[in-house]
Amino acid sequence: GQADAMAREPALDELCRNYWYPIYAYIRRLGRSPHDAEDLTQGFFAKLLDKNFVAAAEREKGKFRTFLLTAVKRFLANEWDRANRKKRGGHATHLSLDWAQADQRYQVDPADALSPDRLYDRAWAVTLLERVLVRLRQENAAEGKSAAFEALKPFLTVGKSAIPYSEVAKTLAITEEAARVAVHRLRRRYRALLRDEVAQTLSHPGQVEEEMRALLEAFAG
Repeated sequence: GQADAMAREPALDELCRNYWYPIYAYIRRLGRSPHDAEDLTQGFFAKLLDKNFVAAAEREKGKFRTFLLTAVKRFLANEWDRANRKKRGGHATHLSLDWAQADQRYQVDPADALSPDRLYDRAWAVTLLERVLVRLRQENAAEGKSAAFEALKPFLTVGKSAIPYSEVAKTLAITEEAARVAVHRLRRRYRALLRDEVAQTLSHPGQVEEEMRALLEAFAG
């Protein structure tokens, strides 16, 4: 929401591209068709980018996740009149998004009784974790450690007691102690990137711990 458009626009565009799916999932869970959800998601972000609504966000709340959901609810309340809707592709701002992938992903999301708000939180959490894995994969690839990353990735989110270090050591042709060190380092870097990714969606660094807890709660039900 800063005044400097040169810094604001690329940052907001990146956030929108990274975290648009939770909005799509939220609209779909409201009962909208895939086509309507596409139109509404595109129209929402077009307005968000063009009008810089972020500048009006309450900084004491500080969460991009919360701001987006509140903003989309207001947007939808104004979009029930179909005669005034901006159709996808007919607006000056257009985000090139993978709509086919979006609906496929929505179809495999848990078909439970999650409310639209809860589904939004879960989709946000999943999207954020995916972003972290992409960054971690890229870092390891740049260091020539792609094979090790793929072998160790399954153990990022399991308890230490569940990690078969002897099997990992055999797979990577290293000692068991070296396997323990490799897993520990990868998990530590994973947590650091997760905190960084969370911090990028907050106005205040002091909210990181609160948002981390919210992510865990999003998977709880």
